[in-house]
Amino acid sequence: MSPDRTLVTKILNGNLNSFRELVEMYQKLVVHVVFRLVSRREDREEICQEVFIKVHRNLSGFKFQSKLSTWIGKIAYTTTINYLRKAKTPLYRNLKKVSETSESEDEYNNPINSIPSDYPSPVETIERQDITTLIHKKIEQLPAPYQTIITLYHLEQMSYHEIAEIMELPEGTVKSYLFRGRKKLKYSLVKELEGEEI
Repeated sequence: MSPDRTLVTKILNGNLNSFRELVEMYQKLVVHVVFRLVSRREDREEICQEVFIKVHRNLSGFKFQSKLSTWIGKIAYTTTINYLRKAKTPLYRNLKKVSETSESEDEYNNPINSIPSDYPSPVETIERQDITTLIHKKIEQLPAPYQTIITLYHLEQMSYHEIAEIMELPEGTVKSYLFRGRKKLKYSLVKELEGEEI
């Protein structure tokens, strides 16, 4: 029996410590999804709590047809999108607008346009922590779908398939969004770093 299946079985048998363990295991994933889309601290905390309430409530219906992380990620994403829709936030309208934009499916296949592994020399003069802070800041300025996909792919190391399942998008669209998000992020970083004094 897999560790996830064992954990779920214990929770369904009423073991509260096992549910606490689940929360600890997947808290970072939920925070990554929610915090990328919601800015108000109070709302973030409320949504995260709601996600885990939904996880607990619906756990008996989880059939292990996907990874537990994917299932929880989908609940987090759907709960957050529902919050944004009910609140009628500009971000939700932006999210909807970007989702409706037609994307070229083969753009992401061009390796020339991907973010290079070696940063240009101006970055090397900045402390590693500053670079990380800058990257996170620039990710937060991207349109919502790009934020979420970049976060799930690079920080949570999820596959295209898992992200597609969470966000209910075709895999090709996820790849295209990831390509476009990286391109926008690269442009934004280069623009910022060009202004740094060496």
